[in-house]
Order: sequence, then structure tokens, then C-alpha cells
Amino acid sequence: MKIRTMKLREAHKSADNGDTSMCSILWSSNGDRIVTASSSDNSICIHDVISPSNAPKLLRNHREGVTALALSPNSSCLASGSLDHSVKLYKFPGGEFETNITRFTLPLRAVAFNKSGTILAAGGDGEGIKLVNTIDGTIARVLKGHTGSVTSLAFDPKSEYLASLDAFGTVIYWELQSGSTLHVLKDIAPYNGCDAALMNILAWSPDGEMLAVPGQRNDVVMYDRDTAEKLFSLRGDHFEPICFLSWSPNGKYMATSGIDKQILIWDVDKKLDIDRQKFSECISCMAWKPQGNALAVIDVTGKYGVWEPAVPSPLKSPTEDIPDLYSKKSNGFLLFDEEEQPSASGNLSDPNEDSLGEFEPPSRKRLRKCSKYDDDWEEDCGDELESIPKAESHKKASHGHKDNPNGKSGSRNMIVTTGTKMQEAFQPGATPAQPGKRRFLCYNMLGSITTMEHDGYSHVEIDFHDTSSGPRIPAMTDYFGFTMASLNENGSVFANPCKGEKSMSTLMYRPFSSWANNSEWSMRFEGEEVRAIALGSAWIAAVTSLNFLRIFTEGGLQRYILSLDGPVVTVAGYKDELAVVTHSSPTLPSDEQMLEIRVLNIPHGTESLRGRLPLTPGSYLTWFGFSEEGQLSSFDSKGVLRVFTNQYGGSWLPLFSASKLKKPEENYWVAGLNASKLFCIVCKSPESFPQSTPKPILTLLDLSFPLASSDLGADSLENEFMMINMKLSQIQRNIEERLASGHHTTSLDDEAFNLETSLDRCILRLIASCCNGDKLVRATELVKLLSLEKSIRGAIKLVTALKLPNLAERFSNILEEKLLNERAENNVSVRPDVASAKLFTAPDICKASESVVPSPIHTLPSTSLVRKQNAEEPSKDRNGKMEENETKRSEKTIDIKTGKLKSDEVGETKKVDQLNVSRPSNPFAKPSSNQESSSLFDSLKKMKKGK
Repeated sequence: MKIRTMKLREAHKSADNGDTSMCSILWSSNGDRIVTASSSDNSICIHDVISPSNAPKLLRNHREGVTALALSPNSSCLASGSLDHSVKLYKFPGGEFETNITRFTLPLRAVAFNKSGTILAAGGDGEGIKLVNTIDGTIARVLKGHTGSVTSLAFDPKSEYLASLDAFGTVIYWELQSGSTLHVLKDIAPYNGCDAALMNILAWSPDGEMLAVPGQRNDVVMYDRDTAEKLFSLRGDHFEPICFLSWSPNGKYMATSGIDKQILIWDVDKKLDIDRQKFSECISCMAWKPQGNALAVIDVTGKYGVWEPAVPSPLKSPTEDIPDLYSKKSNGFLLFDEEEQPSASGNLSDPNEDSLGEFEPPSRKRLRKCSKYDDDWEEDCGDELESIPKAESHKKASHGHKDNPNGKSGSRNMIVTTGTKMQEAFQPGATPAQPGKRRFLCYNMLGSITTMEHDGYSHVEIDFHDTSSGPRIPAMTDYFGFTMASLNENGSVFANPCKGEKSMSTLMYRPFSSWANNSEWSMRFEGEEVRAIALGSAWIAAVTSLNFLRIFTEGGLQRYILSLDGPVVTVAGYKDELAVVTHSSPTLPSDEQMLEIRVLNIPHGTESLRGRLPLTPGSYLTWFGFSEEGQLSSFDSKGVLRVFTNQYGGSWLPLFSASKLKKPEENYWVAGLNASKLFCIVCKSPESFPQSTPKPILTLLDLSFPLASSDLGADSLENEFMMINMKLSQIQRNIEERLASGHHTTSLDDEAFNLETSLDRCILRLIASCCNGDKLVRATELVKLLSLEKSIRGAIKLVTALKLPNLAERFSNILEEKLLNERAENNVSVRPDVASAKLFTAPDICKASESVVPSPIHTLPSTSLVRKQNAEEPSKDRNGKMEENETKRSEKTIDIKTGKLKSDEVGETKKVDQLNVSRPSNPFAKPSSNQESSSLFDSLKKMKKGK
């Protein structure tokens, strides 16, 4: 295909500093005029196409550059949005100024009329999309849901939906009657950075059946009108992202412009590019001529021109067979018929407005479209299927809401994430804003903070799950519009994004108790937005859009300001520790987020951990925090919970996987966890977060490793085995830390001994399963992990009862080897009858099992605990002699039938060489070296001489 070029002429001056500008271009409905505007010029130009030599008419009512234009369907009214935060209306084509229809606190980026011209939608950098009644200028509704600047707005031709797109590539379907969100498609359009001249755009097909959005792969993706499912894509010779697109009047063709400075004309049905033009600058905006075969274009320097013919002449004209819906006459500003004029209140749910009643509710198109695009899927699926956003069908709410059993209009948000965009910052335990509904600013294991907006301010309430332990906190009136909060036993902290003309972000701390009367404080950040906050013991942390980590004391002293390595994702606090998650690099082509974690000790000014935060491939982080015991934990969008331990130099262990529950209809919104349970709120798909009213019910789920299906069929035992080992590792760390700091470890020692006993019970049951399943090698591996001598003897009796003499002999050798190693290392006294002969031999198994003399408990060297010899030594008298412990001791024995340990009271035992052996009161302390003792090796030599 031959690439053509065309010359453009200047309509607006480019920016003084040489930067590019966001330029707009429109055709009048009869095709005799072209309207242009530029963000670097405060004037709007109306060009006479019939007499191009005539100077254009200039409209200079804005104080700053014009960023958006829209014409009512019958071209009787022109709307413009500007960097000066205002939206103005003019008569067209005369250009007489009519009114300032509305104002925003930040610059405008997009304006659009509905089919009849009675409603104007406007959005930009500020919060919310305003729907303005063009008759009396009243605000019919404000739609809130975007986190980034709104760059494009489009009413569907049937005036049932409004589609909006923001700078981060998120598309939202809005239902006009209820003002609720039908679908939220995240990260489906490219992110063009801070270049204001290259803003994302979306457009409905003329028949209203498809929504076209620029894709992440230099393509255009078509989404279904009702289900928001991907239908197909147009992918051709654009080698950089598409920044603008425009449907031909009949919907057969589409024009796309890319950052690669070329325009492609597409045959939509065939999915082929049929023509192209090359330009010296990127084309910022395009518009098809309503009558004829022409395309008006304008580039980022303010130069415009007309490409004619845009569609090669042998092909069907772009204005032939225009859909009736599109060409139907409609009213415009100040030219309303009485029967179609909306009510003065501008209520979008008024059935007379916009002729909403003249169309029957749309049927679901999915089945019909599936058959229509079967061939398209075969061509398109390939490697694209993994990045296709899926959305559940939403039935359109009826005018009377008869089909809604709960009596609630609209539907809840449905979030679909795809693409390669880096995850935005989020606050753990916070839910998205929903107009007219109470939502959570914070929800954790301690309590919750809720807010509800009303008449420009919000009502904030703090509740504790255990009302008897937490203080009673009075409700608060919020005039700042807080969107995030954090809560602990000492107080609460709040923050909001940038607001107002000065773009200020606010951080406020409220302690629950203080000796001072006015202990509450707040901080303001100009041109810097708070992205995430956390609380700890006597400190408050906030991370901002400048990648600053700001640390404050409880009294409000600004203590530290640190620069982070990348954009923040989230933060969490626990006592002295602050954990910060940031992006370490852009997202990988496989859609994997590259996240880094740092754990800081705030009082000591040290860093205790730094490394990668693992996520399931293709997922993003949904919750992050500490367990009740202080273990760092994370939960991703694939339903995998990970907990950090010190095993293997510091590793993340997967302790829960939603896929193992096999309940795809459920989503789990995490509130916290403890050593054995995950606390979450179960949300029915497609919901991903709970409503604050009625109060949600916490569900407790058991922590378990996502084990493979074992050939033993003992998955629960294997999971118990791994969970106890993990807890022992954690206790080992705590014992080491307490010993290093000079503290007593008695309570931890007892807890660890109980865990080791439980672990032995679990291992014995596993050994029994291995023997029954003929997995003898695995049974031998397990017996080596037993901690108590009596446990190994019980294992020997177990395999003897199962008539496995060879395995019993192996177990005996393992016990003998362990005793030898223990005596050699610790120099502990032993009983001569234990050391005098080989414990078991294969021919004498049965005899040995009957005649073996019960011996006192002997604890083998623990595989998981570090003991200090001087942790707890037996007490001595003044002469240095050991005091004998004359109390009776509890002895652990093993029930062969059940394979479980049981306790028996043991009296006096037989003595061979009058050697008194007793277990120290501390099971993790080594016996004193002052005791009279002999090694097992010496005992064996004596026995040999005796023979």
C-alpha cells in the first residue's frame, strides 16, 4: 500500500516553549464549517469550508487554552472546555456567547452532548463527571469513579449509557437513568504519560452496538455494548500506540491516528487497513464529514487540513447506508419541542427526557454476537486471550426497578484488570467510593472506619469489633473529603487526594486519648498527593506522589523524610515496624507486577528486610499487612495468601489459595489473619469488595499450604506437618532474639516443646499412612524427623505390629545413631542397659518388643530449636553438688493401635549402675556438664570387657 502525505495549514499558534498541544476539530452537521481549538490558544476558530479564503471567525471567551469541543447533534449549540476550569456554550454557527454552563476546580479535558442535546457531560482533572442540563444549567448528576483525569466521554446513540475513559486507561460504563456503574474495565487503553497532547479517546459505533477503545498492543479493541466483553480488535501497521480514533458516519470505516505520525483507514468488517497517510507531526484529532468522503485532521502544533477522498473511490462511501438511529432528527440547544423538553430539574430518570421510552430495553447481544464473530475469535484469540477483560452481563435496570428484589437501583462496581500498566497505590481495608452509599475508609482486625458523603461534606464513624476493649469514639464531620484511613489501638489517621484550586492534600491524626486538650493535628501538602498511610506505636507514616516517605510523631513532629526508589503501591504498620511496597521496575510483558518491599524499624532507624514481593503471575496486590503475631503477609488478586518467614534466609510461604476451595463464584476480601485462620469477607462474584451496610460478616478460613494431591491420600496430615514446622521456625527465631537480649525464654521453651510433641504425633500418623501405602522409604525419612526417643520407640513398635521387620531394624539403627550423636555432642549420661547391646535385630523383634524395660523420657536433639547450655542449669547447693529432683515425672508412651502419644505416671525405674537420669525442667536447656556421665562409646567398651 502506497503511503501518501498531505500538507496542513496553520489554524492555531503552537506553544511558546515549543511543546505540543491538545487540539480539537469538528464538522458542522451540514459540512459547511469546521471548528478548531488548541490548548495553547484561548480562541476557537470557525472556518468556512465553502469559502476557505475568508478569515475564520474567532471566539475569545476563555482566559486560557481550549482543551475540548462538542457540537449538539443539530449543530445549534457549541460547547467548549478550557484550562481555565470553565465550560461555555455558544450559538452556532454565529458564535454568540450564551453562558458559562458550569465550572470545575481543575482543567477540563472532555465534553460531549447526548443525542437530543439536552444533557452535556463534562470531565477533566477534577473529581467526577458532571451531567449538566443545557436548558437551565442545573447539575443533573455527578458521576464519580475515575482515579485519573477523564480524557474522553461518549453517549451511546441510544442515550442509555455514557462511556468514559481516563488517563490511566480505565473505561467505565455508566447507566444514565440510575447514575450507577455497569462495568469497570481497568488498564485496557495505553497510558500516554504526562503528554497532554496525546489523550486517550473512545467512541461508540453509529449503531450503538460496539464501543471502540485504543488497545495496549497498538490496536483498537471493540467491546460489546451491554456485556462489555471483547468482540474483536483491529491490528495493522501502527507501530506505536493509537491516540485518536473516529468512526465513519455509516460505521463501515474507522480512522485511527497513532504516535507514529500516521493515519490508517480501516474496513471494520474485514478488519483490514485500506489506506494511510503520513504526517510530520502526530495527529491530535480527526472528524469525518457528515456528507461526502472527507476526513478533517489537526495535529499537535495546531495545523489542520482535509483528507479527501479518505476512502478509496472504488469502495463504498463512508456516508452510504447511515443507520436510521444515527440520522434521526434530534433537538438542540434552545430549539426544543415542547413534548420532548426535559423537566426543569434535569432529572435523568425522568421518562420524558431524551425519549428514553421510545426504545425497548435492549436484549442481550452476546449469543448473537458470538455466532457473528466466531471467525473473528479464531483469528484473534491466539496470544490475546490472556489479556482480554472479562465482564459479567448486567441486565439493564427497568424504569420502575421491578426486577430488583433489594429495591436498590443500579448495580455495584465490577473491576476487570488487564494490560501491562503498573498497579496504582491503594489503602488496605478501604473500598471504592459509591455515590450515595456508605463505604469503608479502613477495615482491619481491630475495627472499621466508614464514611458517607452528604451535601458537600462527609459523616465519618469509627467502630471497634470488640466494643468492650476499644474506646467509644464520637462521629466526625469531614470537610476535607478523606478517601483513606488507618486505625490502631492509639488513634486514627486520615488523608485525601489533592483538592481545590491550590491542589492541596491533607493528612490528619486523631488520638483516642491524650493528657492534652487539643492533641489532634493536620498537615497540608501543596502540589503533593498522599497515596498511602500507616500507623505504628508512636509514629504515623504517609507516602506521597513525589515518592516521599514522611514520618511524623504522635504529637505531629515531622521526624523523617525519606525518598523511595519507586512509586508506592501500599504501606502497613505494626508496633515499631513499617512495611512499604513500591514498584521496582515497569510491568513485565507477561503482565507481572515488579514489586519491592522494605521493612523499616522506625524508632531505631534501621532496615530489617528488603527484597522482591512475590505475586501470582498476571495478578496484582489486593491486601497487605501484618498478622496478629506480627508476621508480614500479602494477598493477591488470584486469591493467594503469602506469609514471610525466616526459613531459607527469608522466604514467602503460600498459606492459602482460593483455587483450592473450588468456589469460583466467591471472592475473598481480606481483613487480617492470625497464626491459623484467615479473616475475610466473602463476596459473591463479580463483587470484589463488601458493602458497609448492612455490617458484613467475617468468615474464618483455615490456613493451609496449596499441596499437590498426594499418593497417600493424607493431605491434611501433610499440611499439619508443614504448618507445625513453620510455627516451630518462628518460635526458634523468637527464642534466639530473647536470648540475645538477655530475657528469659521459659514460656517460649514450653510452647516449643508442646509443638514438638504435636509434631511427633503427626509424624507417627504419617508413618502409619506410609506403611499402609507401601511407601517405606518415605516412612524412613519421616522417622528421622522425630524429636523424642519415646516417639522413635513408638514408631518401632508400630512397624513391628504391622509386621515390617526390615523397617523396624532400620528404625532401630536410626535411634542408635541419634543416641550416639547426642552423647558425643552433649556429653549426656546414658543408661548402661540402653547402651549395652544392639537395640533391635530382625530375628529378635518380637522378643525385644515384649521384654524392653521402660526407660525415662530422653529428648533427642531438636531439629528446629537452638538451645543455650546456660539457659536453665539445675540448681546447686553450697558444696557444688547437684540437687536431686525427687518429684515424679510424666512419661510419654505410645499407643501402637492409634499411633498416638499418651501420658503415664512413672515411679521408680530399674537402675543398672545407680545412675540417675532426669529430664531438665527446661526441655530446651542442655543438662549440666558437672553431672557424672559416660559416653555411649565408653559404655559399649565396658560391656565388651564384661563379656
